[in-house]
Amino acid sequence: MTTRTDRPPGRRSRLRRTVLAVLVTSLILVGTVVVEALDVPGNDSVAAKLAEWGRGHGLNGAITGLEQVAYQQPPTGGLPVGGIPHPDGALPAPSAPHGPAPLATLAAGQPLPDEGQWQTVVTSGGRPAVQVASLRPDDQHTSFVVGVMRLDPALVRGGLHPGTQDPGGSWQASTSLSGPAQNGIAAVFNGGFRLSDPSHNGYYSEGRTVAPLRDGAASLVLRTDGTADVGAWNSEVRMGPDVASVRQNLQMLVDGGQVNPTCSTGGTSEWGSTIGQAAYIDRSGFGVTATGAEIYVGGPALSVCTLGRILQDAGVVRGMELDINPAWISGTYFHDQPHGAPTGYRLYPAEQVSPQHYFTPSSRDWYAWYIRSSPMTVRRQ
Repeated sequence: MTTRTDRPPGRRSRLRRTVLAVLVTSLILVGTVVVEALDVPGNDSVAAKLAEWGRGHGLNGAITGLEQVAYQQPPTGGLPVGGIPHPDGALPAPSAPHGPAPLATLAAGQPLPDEGQWQTVVTSGGRPAVQVASLRPDDQHTSFVVGVMRLDPALVRGGLHPGTQDPGGSWQASTSLSGPAQNGIAAVFNGGFRLSDPSHNGYYSEGRTVAPLRDGAASLVLRTDGTADVGAWNSEVRMGPDVASVRQNLQMLVDGGQVNPTCSTGGTSEWGSTIGQAAYIDRSGFGVTATGAEIYVGGPALSVCTLGRILQDAGVVRGMELDINPAWISGTYFHDQPHGAPTGYRLYPAEQVSPQHYFTPSSRDWYAWYIRSSPMTVRRQ
């Protein structure tokens, strides 16, 4: 018969102290990480800040693995709850002899009531300055709704606003819609990937190059007159005295009116890394039509190809993908109020970013479109 010999009391005490010290140290490290991540300026969600901190500290693989476990693929089938929504803040349609053609639905069968129909949400001088339309993304994800925003460059002017982190630093443009930046605001939407992304996107604004502009990269160019263009850098668009800003992101998604054929075959180096590497997820894009109209698309359950096809159907001849993943897609349009801040409206129902997001500093760069008759605030209600 074998008798168990207990560890001496002193040894057990030392073991407990060692385990306790390891636990306390781990908790302190975790707490320090959380505090550092959440202390980043900006009003991004807790989950988004923690994920961004991890990716910025060499934990991209671990973050992606956690996201793959947590992310649920968008379900297929069904119909949008309540049908195609009538946009909040829609205005009576001004008389326009030649308005844009309705968008064709990518879902099979007949379009739902109001699907693809343009609705005026911002006017200037009695003319539609911003119009929006809603449609389902494809014939599989038929319970989801994507938003499309059309901006008239004759009535609105664009501006690139910096984020507290991307690009960081000190700028003339504000990091939020505060004070004068609210005057005449018509619409805002997100920029592209972080400047630290492996795609090495370039950034130029206010005469300064923060990240080198890459030849061939898809580039959203704002001119000094507030109009926008999109093209491959140094072939379709290039630097000149009339260039106010350049924001690059990946490669051209629509060019010559055609969707890039690699939309279905390209990997993360071409189209970016999504949560859990999901093909269908929230995405955004921007492009210009042959007449110069400016188109923003944002919504859930989008593949690279369906994003491209929606841009194409909206008349875009040159377009690019902007940011991806639910925490970063943020299309919003605004109505001025007699007193206080303008009222913002989400572009699509499942948009996670609040319309109030840009009233406090944003961690990432973003775009704002203003009524051209500003700086005096123009009422649009």
